[in-house]
Order: sequence, then structure tokens, then C-alpha cells
Amino acid sequence: MEPWEEHEPEVVKRFMYVNRRPPHGTIYALECLEVVLIAAAFDQDVSMVFLDDGVFQLKRGQDTAAIGMKNFSRTYGALDDYDVEKIYVEKESLEARGLTADDLVIPVEVLTTAALREVMAQQDVVISS
Repeated sequence: MEPWEEHEPEVVKRFMYVNRRPPHGTIYALECLEVVLIAAAFDQDVSMVFLDDGVFQLKRGQDTAAIGMKNFSRTYGALDDYDVEKIYVEKESLEARGLTADDLVIPVEVLTTAALREVMAQQDVVISS
């Protein structure tokens, strides 16, 4: 093997994106989704968490016509195509908003606040929007 052919082993970091904001009224939710898809396209270990009003980003049946914004909730379905399979929703946030996992547009793992803390502690990078 020639010296220029030597390759360092690729380091894959664990990135967790935490979504706390509602889906509309700001650009945070859509931009976070776009960043996740880009990171996943580059074979990073990506996971997502939805808590507080961020759980509304995944709510089934959103109607955005009255606010004049595009409904991008169906785009979350592309996460599976990018191998983003670690999608967590805080149980307490769902319950406080009268929602269950069945109300969401994609399959998620519902975790308690304590369990989410443990998962977050295992990440290399946690980005909150």
C-alpha cells in the first residue's frame, strides 16, 4: 500500500437534534429537519428528540392553509430513507398536550424524561433548536 493510500478510520459521531419548538411561526423546525437529513446523508449517527411544543411537529393531520405556510410534516417520512431510525418523543410532553404516539406521522420511541436524559448523555453532540 502506498503512503497516499493509507486512510484514517472514519470517525462517526453521535449527533442528537432536540426539537422543542412548534412546527410553525419560526423557521427552526424546518431548518432542523433539513440539517438532520444532510447529516444523515453523510453517514453520521443521527437521532432526533421531540419535546415540549416540538411534539406538534410530528402531529398527524396538520392544516396550515389558514396561516399561509407549507405543511412539511410529511417530510419526516423521509427520515427512514436516510436511515434515521432513532426518533424519540418525551412521554410527558405528549401527555401534557393530549397526544399519543398514534397521533404522530411517523413511528417514534416514547421515553420518559429520565430515560431521555440517559440517551442524551450517550451522544457526542446535542443540538437544541
